[in-house]
Amino acid sequence: MQVVNSKQSKAFKGSMMPLALPDLNELWQLDLRCFVDGEAYERETFRYLLSNPNTVSRQIRSINDEMVAFAIAIIESDGIGHITTIGVAPEHRRRGLARLMLIEIERALCARQVSTIRLEVRVGNNSAHNLYEQLGYSIVQRMSKYYSNGDDGYLMVKPL
Repeated sequence: MQVVNSKQSKAFKGSMMPLALPDLNELWQLDLRCFVDGEAYERETFRYLLSNPNTVSRQIRSINDEMVAFAIAIIESDGIGHITTIGVAPEHRRRGLARLMLIEIERALCARQVSTIRLEVRVGNNSAHNLYEQLGYSIVQRMSKYYSNGDDGYLMVKPL
């Protein structure tokens, strides 16, 4: 799928495609850049997610074939889709890439008969809250000290 987003202040051209095990090292390195506050995943967590048949994952690659964004969701045993992580390289933020990936992840989950999706977000991450609310997610719970640094998180849910 070609990604062209020219509505944002900095136009972006690239491609969206599934993530797979061969992308593991590049994914892990990008995750470390996206989440410098200690919330980056371990490499083996990504290996597990990319090997799990219940995972739906996407990446966006630049025209230079560099991974610039990723999103991973897993269909849990109760049938709910759980967005486990979404990241955009710092130099590519504010271009609508997270929105594009979320919409594609939701579409893929719908195709797999998922009717509800959830995610967690740091209470202080206002830009993410705004994006999720614009896409129809609602805060259903505040989770005290959810993150490893002691920050609270919100549980957000959306019917698909």
